[in-house]
Amino acid sequence: MKPRRLRWWHVMLASVAILLLAASGTGWYLLAGSRARLDGQVSTRGVQAPVEIQRDMLGTATLTGRSRDDLDFALGYVHAQERYFEMDLTRRVSAGELAELVGPAALPTDLNHRQHRLRAVAEAAYAQLPPAQRQQLDRYRDGVNAGLDALRVQPWEYLLLRSKPRPWRSEDTLLVLAAMYLDLNHDGRNMRELRIAEMHATLPGPLVDFLLAPDPTWEAPLQGPLSPQPVPPDAGTFDLRTLPAAKPVASLAAVLAPSRDTHRPGSNNFAVAGALTGTGAAMLADDMHLALRVPDIWFRTRLRYPDPGAPHGERDVAGVSLPGTPAVVVGSNGQIAWGFTNSYGDWMDWVRVQLDPHDPSLYKVPEGWAKLQMHEEIIRVKGAAPHSLQVEDTRWGPVLAKDTDGTPLALAWIAQQPRAYNLGLMQLEHIASAAAALEQAPTFGMPPQNILVADRAGHIGWTIAGNGIPLRNSQDPLLPADWSQPGSGWAGWVAPSQYPRVLDPADGRLWTANNRTVGGAALALLGGGGHDLGARAQQIRDDLFAHTGFTPGNLLDIQLDDRAAFLSRWQRLLQDTLADSKEPALRQLRELTASWRNRADPDSVDYRLVRAFRRQVHDAVLTPFAARVNAKFPDFAWPDLGNPEAAVWMVIQQQPMNLLDPKYANWHALLLDAARQVADTLGKEPGGLAARRWGEVNHAGIAHPLSHALPGFVAHFLDMPDDELSGDDNMPRVARPGFGASERFDVSPGHEAQGVLEMPGGQSDNPLSPYYGAGHGDWVNGRPTPLLPGPAQHTLTLAPMH
Repeated sequence: MKPRRLRWWHVMLASVAILLLAASGTGWYLLAGSRARLDGQVSTRGVQAPVEIQRDMLGTATLTGRSRDDLDFALGYVHAQERYFEMDLTRRVSAGELAELVGPAALPTDLNHRQHRLRAVAEAAYAQLPPAQRQQLDRYRDGVNAGLDALRVQPWEYLLLRSKPRPWRSEDTLLVLAAMYLDLNHDGRNMRELRIAEMHATLPGPLVDFLLAPDPTWEAPLQGPLSPQPVPPDAGTFDLRTLPAAKPVASLAAVLAPSRDTHRPGSNNFAVAGALTGTGAAMLADDMHLALRVPDIWFRTRLRYPDPGAPHGERDVAGVSLPGTPAVVVGSNGQIAWGFTNSYGDWMDWVRVQLDPHDPSLYKVPEGWAKLQMHEEIIRVKGAAPHSLQVEDTRWGPVLAKDTDGTPLALAWIAQQPRAYNLGLMQLEHIASAAAALEQAPTFGMPPQNILVADRAGHIGWTIAGNGIPLRNSQDPLLPADWSQPGSGWAGWVAPSQYPRVLDPADGRLWTANNRTVGGAALALLGGGGHDLGARAQQIRDDLFAHTGFTPGNLLDIQLDDRAAFLSRWQRLLQDTLADSKEPALRQLRELTASWRNRADPDSVDYRLVRAFRRQVHDAVLTPFAARVNAKFPDFAWPDLGNPEAAVWMVIQQQPMNLLDPKYANWHALLLDAARQVADTLGKEPGGLAARRWGEVNHAGIAHPLSHALPGFVAHFLDMPDDELSGDDNMPRVARPGFGASERFDVSPGHEAQGVLEMPGGQSDNPLSPYYGAGHGDWVNGRPTPLLPGPAQHTLTLAPMH
């Protein structure tokens, strides 16, 4: 964004906010009063020695102090001044307390999340933390509340909501971790496995296995073989041509939506060994794909403090912190750099609860009968009466659903275990080698993630970070199971020594992109919670092998790769399908996709049309199977994260008549009809097929949390510009409206001055802040923003009160 445009935008934001808040003078005073203090000196009892807080032109907060203890307090202070409202939303979302702040519209979310009683889990987790970690949380808490209290006016969002912020509590930081569990683990619902159970209750097992099979064509694991080719069932197992027609689905789009490339918490990371960098130090890239908002979920942070284990005796950590916690989540400490992607292992199971037919308050357990625990949860609702929620709890977890035969189901989920929460991640600031980081990662209390580490000596490594991998007995983890028998259920937790890991691969390259990373016994240990298809990981792998040497700029180029390798075979299929067509609309469709630009850029018409063709083919192939399950289970939708690409492509190639919807005479007719649907639907829009650019539908959509509740003209100025974006699913540059790379991080430890850190949405949540939206334009355009801050524009000192 050009400076002149930025100044104009801030003026408009300020004017709108003034009109909203009150009369002009009062509105300006209130909004300006809720800005973070950037300069001067503040006396506080929270630090033992002065802490200097500098901010550069992007708002990067550089905290320099004499101890990490003091920086715990200071980081809390800064987070609260810049992001308290967002921190509050995060803890409320996981605790099921959002309706108390925003009203009845949030009640469904609260009802869903309160069933897990995560505040009680967080309180129990805090109580069992080591004393040193409790003290870290307490110091951070004190800093947060001091920063909040030091604002002349409470954060502006509370003025609009006519509410007051509630002080931060130590366990609230663990609720922020709980929110990450929700975000990364199916929102704590695990509907995926319920849907798989419904499919098994309706369709033959071999057919379900085929429809949900992984696709070896696109896999790119770090260890283990590719998956076997899926086997389509023969006519003796299932024959659509001889079965009665299924009842039409009322909303086919809703039923099949999860089978498409939907938004999922994801990420890319990759690393290259020092032998490939020219400096001898290894190099790491990380971009975490999440829902995007204003401001960004992450906070640009640099921490400097004495550390005998650091180069020159001073620890210098640069990266992104997570407001609500004192941790640098992704970063570099001068000796190692680290980053994460969601692992999509299997971290939750449904348990069949066998109730006593004579006393439904009892349920069967291996040693006999246990009593259901009943919890009354009172959900406060702004502007309405409180809502009472009764939670039935078992030793395995709360009762949240029913099996296909009506049996109650309890959800066993690692996030319900207090042991799943700690501040172990903060150890990474002090670790000096990739090998040592891999040793420690399995002890971290966080959602299990792929961690990649690169170190200054040139080593790279991968493992799973997070201490919550359950040891399972023999039951199928993808279907509800009876844990009332001895030897069933979870048999404890995987020991750190059992975690799979890769250190210093021979080719000097590592990559993860939510794909299956391992096979065999290691895969059985981690489980399959809905791995990504693998096309994105494969493209990253191929990009890495296309280079023999790397700089941070080369890694950023891979993150920005929007080539449509995955859709190329679909483009060829569309061309072959339409080769003999005489219909004018289909001839135009063929002409517009004949010259394949192979990119998901905003001006690409061919990409959008080929992508639409693939979606129509998928829908046509899957409809007769989904319709049968939906007829038996009216709430059925395709299992989330169950990508049917392997099955769809195989039946198109092999053309088995027993799996073809009887409405089509042959498979060519199905393909022609899919192409016709694209031509008819998109051709009716203004300008016809030739005007259907990808940028029409792929735009930023990055909004402030309150903008949807405000008048459109106000929301327009609170939100980021709605730029057209390159990228899509199944390629490294993931970009969809309101979803995509929440940061792009590229660094070689010891060479942070050449590192890159791009972030959307800006650093501050106050529209009058100079850091509202700062750096966003670089993220949109893929321009490399430096990791290390530039010259200080503002300096605030927290001084001990004597």
